[in-house]
Order: sequence, then structure tokens, then C-alpha cells
Amino acid sequence: MNILVVCNKFPYPPKDGGQIATFAMIRGMKEAGHSVTVVAINTKKHYYDVTQMPANIAALADFRTLSLNTDLTVKEALCNLLFSRLPYTATRFISKDFETQLRGVLNEKQFDVVQLEGLYLCAYIPLIRECSSAKIAYRAHNVEYEIWARLAHETKNFVKRIYLQNLAKRVERFEKSMLNTYDYIVPITQRDADTYAQIGNTKPSFVAPTGIFVNDLPQKKTVVEQPISLFHLGALDWSPNQQGLVWFIQNCLPQLRSQFPDLQLFVAGRNAPSWIVEQLQVPGVVYEGEVPDAYEFMAKHTIMIVPLLAGGGMRIKILEGMSYGKVIISTSIGAEGISGENGKDLCIADTPQDFTNAIVSLVKNKELCINLGENATIFVSTKFDNRQILANLLSLYSNS
Repeated sequence: MNILVVCNKFPYPPKDGGQIATFAMIRGMKEAGHSVTVVAINTKKHYYDVTQMPANIAALADFRTLSLNTDLTVKEALCNLLFSRLPYTATRFISKDFETQLRGVLNEKQFDVVQLEGLYLCAYIPLIRECSSAKIAYRAHNVEYEIWARLAHETKNFVKRIYLQNLAKRVERFEKSMLNTYDYIVPITQRDADTYAQIGNTKPSFVAPTGIFVNDLPQKKTVVEQPISLFHLGALDWSPNQQGLVWFIQNCLPQLRSQFPDLQLFVAGRNAPSWIVEQLQVPGVVYEGEVPDAYEFMAKHTIMIVPLLAGGGMRIKILEGMSYGKVIISTSIGAEGISGENGKDLCIADTPQDFTNAIVSLVKNKELCINLGENATIFVSTKFDNRQILANLLSLYSNS
């Protein structure tokens, strides 16, 4: 098949969850023998100089990009609030220049499938219909409006909460307006698929979680370091990660440090704003910024914490940590889409006390850490093999 993948940020290098999910899809399509073209917005925030792309990566697809500044500004947000009914999060990705770029590729090549990586790219569906007879698949990385509604619910600042509530309503209206304009919907989790069905999706739905290329995994025996350490790995410009980290540091870390004065939390992530860096300047927290190798960072530490109070879709970093034999402690929201057994494959904790108790139990019981890490690796290898997931999805595309 000839497949066009449309992205709202360049998928390489795969550093954040969205990039990892998209890049895994592109690689899997190519390895399955399909011809892949990628048209991507090359945002200022995630800018990549495509001339520097390694030859083996460039060979995966015909990559086309358009540089576009999608940075958030207070002025634009205010204008959007006053003069538009669209969510500001969507208007940043709606561009006449990108429309021209996309039109050119659609007129140049014939495609069997056009896959849209994210909600806001659905705005280009009318253009795709105009220029191509290809089937259109909307890959829903999450139920977008839920992220903003959850974030608003957990925000204490009154003005910010009102703005986020308004934004959540706009995103919900936009998301529902895009229902059934595509030919397939490809949610990352079954929960998201069920939610889309509840709000009106009637098109064929295929759940395709972001998996792991199992054969690529570094061989890491589960080892419990002495002393045991905590770590958090994720984009630090993403509001749910920021919110969750502050929540953990304020509500859990003091009690943990009172019992284990030497216990440390190591934080790694890209694009941290100055205010979050300041929040991390407390005893027991070591901020490492963006690290060159996620697996090297994970190898040094024992327990991954994922204290998400908002968000959607699934956390790719959890799968990466589990694949590497790390112990995971996450909220229920953080672990959505990952159906591991609580207490066997990972630990679920939704309150500060539950989070604290789980860490205390693990610090005191190294055998439990070893068992959880080994179970996690087995779980990911059997449930999230990316090649099998993609084989099933591509079969759907080719047989319909």
C-alpha cells in the first residue's frame, strides 16, 4: 500500500510520547513492506533539521516538512478567546501554508490510506477528500477534551481554571464535530475507543496501542540498586507532567524523606520552563534536564513514578520502563491503556498516602522490586509487541 502519514510535529527524533507513537508506526509500516510518505509540521518547539537525518531513518519514508511556529502566546490566546469559537489548541495547527503543502503531495502521489496523527489534523479532512480517494484513518492519541477537563479540575488558580474549563468545552465541541468525518478511527486504548463510541463514533474502530519493538530492547537484568532511588522521565513542558510532579513533591516526598533521609527523586525531561525548575529545587530532588539516552538514565534508578492527575491516551514511558525491568508506580490515569495487574506488573496509587505507602513497601522489600520488574518485562513483551499490533492494523487497511 501507499500510505500518507500526516503529523502535527516532526516524528524524529522520537523523544516524547507523541513522537514515539508516530515514529513506531512509520517504522512498522516500512518494515511491513509498504511505501510511506510523511507530511509533518516542523514546529519551533520540536524543530528538527531534516538534512541531519541519519540515512537509515531517511530511508523509512519520503519526509516532507513545513516550518511553523505554533508557540503559545498570551496575546493570541486572548484574541482566540474573544473572537473565535475554535479551541486555541486547534487554531495553532490550522495553516494555509500547510494546506498548500499537503495539497501538493496529494496531487503528486496516489495513496491508499491517509493516516492523521492527532485530532487537530482532522481539520484537513475536507482537503484530503477533495484531492484523494484514499481511505482516511484518524489515529486518536487520546480523547483530547478529557485532558483539558481533568487539568481544569485539578487547577487551584481560579482564573486559570475558568480558562481551562472554557478551553475544554471548545475542544469537546471541536472533537465531536470531527466524529465520523474519517473512514476509520484508531484509538490507542480500548477505554478511548469506548469513549468515542459513547459520544457518537459509528465508523470502524481499531485499537492500536503504541507498542515496543521487542527485539530492539536492551538486555537488562532486573537489579535493585543500593540505595533505591526514584525517577521521573517525561516532557516537562506538558502541563499534566508538571502538575503531577508538583503534587508528588508537595504531598509525598516530605513524608518519604522523613522515613528515608537518603531517598532521592531524579527528574529528567526536555523543555522545562523556569518555574518548574524552581519547584524542583528542594531537598531530595535531583534535576537532570534532558538526558541523551533514556535507557541509560533508567538503568541508574529503581522505581519510576508517574503521578498523573490529568492526561489521556497511554504513557509510552511506562511501557519503556516496564520493558527495561523497572518498577512502576502510577496513578490510574497515568496507567490508562496498560492493563497490567496491580501489585504484580506495576503498582497503582491514586492518593498521596497510597503513593507513599507503595514506595515505603518497595524500599523495605527488595525482593518485591525484583519480582515486579521481572513481571513488567514479561508483560510488555507479550502484550505490546509493536510488529504484531501493526500487522493487525495494516491488515484492516488492506482488506477493506
